[in-house]
Amino acid sequence: MQKECKLSIITINYNGIKDTCELIDSIPFYNDMEVIVVDNASKEDEASIIANQYPQVKIIRSSQNLGFAGGNNLGIKEAKGKYLLFINNDTYFRDFNVDSLIKRLESSDKIGIVCPKLRFAWGNYPIQFAGYTPLSPITMRNKAIGFGEDDHGQYNTAYSTPYAHGAAMLIKHEAINKVGLMPECYFLYYEELDWSMMFTRAGYEIWYDPACTVYHKESQTTGQNSPLRTYYITRNRLLIVKRNYKGINKYLSYTYLIGIVAPRDIIKYTLQGRFDLIKAVYRGIKTFNSQISSVN
Repeated sequence: MQKECKLSIITINYNGIKDTCELIDSIPFYNDMEVIVVDNASKEDEASIIANQYPQVKIIRSSQNLGFAGGNNLGIKEAKGKYLLFINNDTYFRDFNVDSLIKRLESSDKIGIVCPKLRFAWGNYPIQFAGYTPLSPITMRNKAIGFGEDDHGQYNTAYSTPYAHGAAMLIKHEAINKVGLMPECYFLYYEELDWSMMFTRAGYEIWYDPACTVYHKESQTTGQNSPLRTYYITRNRLLIVKRNYKGINKYLSYTYLIGIVAPRDIIKYTLQGRFDLIKAVYRGIKTFNSQISSVN
């Protein structure tokens, strides 16, 4: 039987060894913690390189790319920490103050997840995330509080937030055992929002705590305007509606996303000459329609 530790840090590597190594280098290893790197079937044998360079890191090799949720779920199954920190490999710490997040979790049985402040790792390091606004039940859009703002301490107060940010979130292991693993039907994007809803339905609160800051390079794996991203954003907005909404809200949202958003995006991509993105939009809708009866 594995011996429990206080903290497990889980990150996924997929053809991103440089970023992953920079993240590991920013973590001060200490007793009662473990670092787990899940290699999601990188094209090169990056897992062996990481294992040789960081023998203190636990490496999990997947024979196929399981996506964000699937990779993290592999880490969960191997983790022995009381608290699990899920963190993107394209992030890093300047001040490793994860203990402040642990204290926030320990302050109430109701708190299941706590997220640090996220700042972009470029320019003046503007804020990426200081909590979320609620999702619109029609448009499936919300806002990251503080996004793009210079950090003058205006969000230096902890408070509850409706959703966790997948780039960095600390979660009680016992809460995951109660709520369940991250939903793998998304593969990429929106899975942490759906998981947040699962935690909320189970009675847990989600908090933002700025006592810890994580710096995020943002979307190094897929790119902001890639067909892969466009496909999953298109499909998964519809998927989160199916899994979490009922009645008139569900059908109004379907109408908005398919009847307004998709045509608007297609016109925009046509003007840009991005026919690869147009195909990605069509494929996202088509895949959702083909899976609609099989995804719970």
